[in-house]
Amino acid sequence: MENITLLIGIVIVTALVFDFTNGFHDTANAMATTISTGALKPKTAVAMSAVLNLVGAFLSVEVAATISKGIVDESGIRPEIIFAGLVGAIVWNLLTWLAGLPSSSSHALFGGLIGATIASVGTDAVHGDAVVMKVLIPAVVAPVVAGLATVLATRLTYRLARDTDPEASAKGYRAGQIASAALVSLAHGTNDAQKTMGIITLALISGGALGADADPPMWVIASAGIAIALGTYLGGWRIIRTLGKGLADIQPPQGFAAQTGAAVTILASSHIGFALSTTQVCSGAVMGAGKGRKGGVVRWSTAGRMIAAWGLTLPAAGLVGAGAALLADRGDWGVATVAVLAVAACGAIWLASRRKPVTHDNVNELDGQHAEPAGVVTAALQAVAPPPAGLLPDRAASAPREPERTPAAATG
Repeated sequence: MENITLLIGIVIVTALVFDFTNGFHDTANAMATTISTGALKPKTAVAMSAVLNLVGAFLSVEVAATISKGIVDESGIRPEIIFAGLVGAIVWNLLTWLAGLPSSSSHALFGGLIGATIASVGTDAVHGDAVVMKVLIPAVVAPVVAGLATVLATRLTYRLARDTDPEASAKGYRAGQIASAALVSLAHGTNDAQKTMGIITLALISGGALGADADPPMWVIASAGIAIALGTYLGGWRIIRTLGKGLADIQPPQGFAAQTGAAVTILASSHIGFALSTTQVCSGAVMGAGKGRKGGVVRWSTAGRMIAAWGLTLPAAGLVGAGAALLADRGDWGVATVAVLAVAACGAIWLASRRKPVTHDNVNELDGQHAEPAGVVTAALQAVAPPPAGLLPDRAASAPREPERTPAAATG
């Protein structure tokens, strides 16, 4: 750790703060459906996810190499630029968390870094082909693939279980959900924790503390894994509510299919070095699970807001990163000003979140934003293909019953 200057130290700390926000922002990816179906209690679920995120951080460095060596030209990157990019990513992560939208922490990081690089160095320092091949194309393809795979998996699951007792099969699927959620958490650690490793490695390379082709040192891997695990344990309850209850009505068989399909997609991408968004993969899988069950509900207005946030993430984080880079380039006072403004923005967002707090106690309670009626298309589909009998005991039990008419009432 020799040759690490104060500025590089600030960048490392800021990167770990981003990693922490990534953890609580993306907890929903692994645990939202597990919590919403009651397979695990909320605090137990996030604790298990945190441990497996930490383990996953040590399994691979392929995604870290994509970021530290592939997205931007490290020879022209200075620590100030990386710091500015991280500020853009953190601010966008917190804004979307406040709104309860499962946007991509990965794309926030890429957007912030690319925007800061363009503002400070120019477009030549960004590897456009790598951005297209390893960021943009996976961003479009991965949620579609995960969604389609989950539609098929959900239909197959219900077909195989059509002759079994609904209550017994629900218990079995809840157990399967725990295993598949563990796999998603492990996959999340192999993909998202590595992004912070790549950023810290890039900062060390830009400051001369590491060689140009160096892989992340062990202390970088360990610190990134611990930061994302702590953030995961904090629990991003707002986003868990949206993904578990606000996007689709998910039953245990659907939750199992969604998590299994998402985990396979994430692990495959980590193996080949695609730094895809686990949020987009898991959200696509949840929508696929919603449509895979006959009569299943997908709240398309919520999905529309979520997809709009996906489209805004790269440019919005890029604009914040670019503005921060222009200020940080002014010297030490510019870096200090960016830091103060970032802390003030984060504090303001946190204070705003306290107006309507979401915790593990009320995470499964829909608010007015999410408790919307099914749209015309969904209602029509439900009329044509109603849910299979016996598979929605909780909903049936909670539905209001029409009072029986007595003979006296019938005769007026």
